[in-house]
Amino acid sequence: MTHPGALPHPYPYDPPAWPGLTIPPELAASQARFNGERGREFIAGLPGRAAHYRDAWGLRPDGPAMHGMVSLVLPVRLPAHGDAPAVLKLQLLDEESAGEGAALRAWDGDGAARLLAEDPATGTLLVERLDQASPLEALADPDEAVTVLGTLLARLSAHPAPPGLRSLADIAARLVRHAPRAVASLSDPFERALLTDIAAAVREVLPEPGDRLLHWDLHYGNVLAPHPGTEAATRGPWLAIDPKPLAGDPGFDLAPALYNRFDPGAVRRRFDALTALAGLDRARAARWTLARVLQETQWNVLDGAHRLQPDQAHIARVLLGRA
Repeated sequence: MTHPGALPHPYPYDPPAWPGLTIPPELAASQARFNGERGREFIAGLPGRAAHYRDAWGLRPDGPAMHGMVSLVLPVRLPAHGDAPAVLKLQLLDEESAGEGAALRAWDGDGAARLLAEDPATGTLLVERLDQASPLEALADPDEAVTVLGTLLARLSAHPAPPGLRSLADIAARLVRHAPRAVASLSDPFERALLTDIAAAVREVLPEPGDRLLHWDLHYGNVLAPHPGTEAATRGPWLAIDPKPLAGDPGFDLAPALYNRFDPGAVRRRFDALTALAGLDRARAARWTLARVLQETQWNVLDGAHRLQPDQAHIARVLLGRA
């Protein structure tokens, strides 16, 4: 399917409803929480938006809606393309979603689901459908799952970031600049010292932020098996979905594999496996992984926290050589 270009907005007609479409209340609640009135307007407009793209892109509904924290995902078929399975992803346009189409185009199926169509004006995407019932998080052996993530990371980060994406250079500079405020918000003096050392480690790699295309959210739930017999199945047994892309150093993408399915005794083993599979310098990758700990802590402090998350603190101590 070729890129259709931007579609007219507002919608020029009132299309027939999407059959059986019910907006998940959890999605409505999260949009209201994170985006306020803009999020509520997005939720109210979803039925019309879904029907608009169904008609504009010649889609056939093919199953119940799925959702994440901020997006609605509708399974569809493409009658004009052999009735191939796909998903229509509807989301608000922001700095994260604006880069998703660019990242998927750059990967072009190499380690990730393939982009089929995009409306850049709204961030709406049509993406090949993978097997939602077969996520990597269902793999029983966590070490095998880590191997999959490390292999995918190597494939994805082999691509240079396309122009216009968020930059790790900017993100990391803000993290270091705001670190003293986060340190002061912690109630435990040992944790304040730990976070100070984390920020110092991140400061050391600020001059070399990298230029690779990063997924940012490469955790076990964002890796799916392709449907057997589809073209996607020829590109590997596992493919990534839902990037929140940015340009930077691949070490910044390691953290989800450490704190998802958390196991204190496996942190060092997982980190070593990931850096070896992705061909990363271990010391440099440790500092960029600490940047993720700093980022998560600053988000938690904004939400009112006064302690480090135990898993994040443990990861930091391991990477700083203190555990």
